[in-house]
Amino acid sequence: MSKDLLLALDALEEEKGIKTEVLVDAIETALTKAYQKNYDEAENVEVEFDRKKGNIKVYAVKKVVSDADDLVDPYDEVSLEDAQEINRAYEVGDEIRFEVTPSDFGRLAAQTAKQIIMQKVREAEREIVYTKFAEYENEVITGEVERQDNRYLYMILPGNQFAAMKPQDQMPNEMYRMGDKIKVLVSAVENNAKGPQVFVSRTHPDLVKRLFEAEVPEVYDGTVEIKSIAREAGDRAKVAVYSNNSNLDAVGTMVGQRGARVQAVVNELSGENMDIVEWTEDPAQFIINALSPAEVVDVIFDPTNDKVVTVLVPDYQLSLAIGKKGQNARLAARLTNFKIDIKPESERENVEAGMLHKETQQATAPTVDANTDAELPDLDEVEAALDSKFDEE
Repeated sequence: MSKDLLLALDALEEEKGIKTEVLVDAIETALTKAYQKNYDEAENVEVEFDRKKGNIKVYAVKKVVSDADDLVDPYDEVSLEDAQEINRAYEVGDEIRFEVTPSDFGRLAAQTAKQIIMQKVREAEREIVYTKFAEYENEVITGEVERQDNRYLYMILPGNQFAAMKPQDQMPNEMYRMGDKIKVLVSAVENNAKGPQVFVSRTHPDLVKRLFEAEVPEVYDGTVEIKSIAREAGDRAKVAVYSNNSNLDAVGTMVGQRGARVQAVVNELSGENMDIVEWTEDPAQFIINALSPAEVVDVIFDPTNDKVVTVLVPDYQLSLAIGKKGQNARLAARLTNFKIDIKPESERENVEAGMLHKETQQATAPTVDANTDAELPDLDEVEAALDSKFDEE
């Protein structure tokens, strides 16, 4: 067994990256517990694995006491006289190791070593998988649909790693069939008691970003920057982009010649429409861009809340600005991080009057000084002054 065990340890270190020292330490610890359990001996035992020959031996560790009459437990102690028969240098308080390897210990040792090795192999494989896919988190990877149940859609990723896709991560306009190869975003990698679990998504906004990085070199190298994405997966998305090169049109770069670049992303997402808009530091202009393709007449900021705006559009474009079931306005609000209220231009007077009223209320609203409480007179003093006033009257 010893030779085979050494060969197995060497192979595991080379193939799985499990250090021999780690395995040996684990085997020694496990065998110590196994000996104490199976042979009902004292607790003070050590198991030693010979890393050159592969032999396994058990030692009882005994403490030297002054006299045989002082022995309390012969399994734990040895008299000074007996100790000095082994070596004259021993003194009271020293510890001596005596080999107590049972004749049938080899079989137990082999079984325990096998269990430990298998356990460490499983742990190492889990750690390798977790480390590998943790590096892929927020990246796009191509997987193959394996099966689906009421909880998840299961996929096989490169390296035969299973991944799960939650219902909310599945595109509502897609039907998945066994064997389909699709691109997914690795949204999360968890390492739990059952092993590493990889979760993937087709609806995450970052999937759009990664697909554009793969399709548009200027996005990949940072010349064109994707500032924000608002998405209703499977239907429509808005992408705000900015060019770090003043000579390069960010929107045109994303769209590509004859729309080839954006169309490639649209095709990958099963026809999901893409609105590419220019990002700007001017919030009013950014909101105008975000509401594209609708025309915007004016953007009026709420004087009481700097994240709320009212947008005026031509009356005939009101439905276009709001979008089907409010989608255009909803996506624009997510993209810009503003609460957007869209009104027809014919209601300008009412809107401006409402804003003026809010501004007036804010200007005339009483303010409370933070130090007001500290400046209030003492209640006892007020009461005394009132009593004095009434007495005078």
